Amino acid sequence: MTSLRILSLATVALLCGGFALAAFHAPMDANEGFVQKIFYLHVPLALVALGGFVFGAVAAVQHLRSGDPRHDLRSYVAIHLSLVLGIAVLVTGAIWAKASWGIWWEWREPMLVSFLIVFLLYCTYQPLRFSIEDREKQSRYASVFAVTAGAFVPLCFGAVRAAESYIHPQTFNSTDNLPGSMWLAFLVCLAGMTLLFVTLWRFEIAHKMTRARVRSLKRRLGGVDDPVVGRSAAPQLSSP
Repeated sequence: MTSLRILSLATVALLCGGFALAAFHAPMDANEGFVQKIFYLHVPLALVALGGFVFGAVAAVQHLRSGDPRHDLRSYVAIHLSLVLGIAVLVTGAIWAKASWGIWWEWREPMLVSFLIVFLLYCTYQPLRFSIEDREKQSRYASVFAVTAGAFVPLCFGAVRAAESYIHPQTFNSTDNLPGSMWLAFLVCLAGMTLLFVTLWRFEIAHKMTRARVRSLKRRLGGVDDPVVGRSAAPQLSSP
């Protein structure tokens, strides 16, 4: 718990520092004005969400190789949190699009559509997972899904980056697009958002592990053995 408290404080400090740098230190965009400041929230959210999907795939690979349900839990939590961040990405992106382009969504823009496709793909993860009653098959099939979808993420966005974009700003194509003060604010915001993901991930892991131990103790006090939880030290996920 002490490490989680320290992690939480570091997350708050980095996020507050990053957003303060974005608001007061980074220069105002010549074309978009203050509304461009949403860049420091929208882009870190998107990068961390996509990174979370890939992390879920890595944990799923470890689960398929070892059969350890703790890796399945790590994959599940990473994907769950990335979906939450994905909603925030779509909302902030729509706000930015409305302010900059005058529309809430642009279907001709491959960067936007590709993120939406990835998000909708992962929205099927939980329904598919919890439609399987057998716990062993459930975790195995979920890991296969996570690995397949996780491999799709870099392939999809690699193809999009190689294509010609219509109107979506290509911020990282050139170092001239972001002066030093903007890079500083962006990197601090990105670090803070990454730390937020890690903090929430660890809190949810700790919560599910604690709940599993409580269930195991109740079963033992009732005279019923719980060999799965006792052996793996990880909860078997059930439908929320």
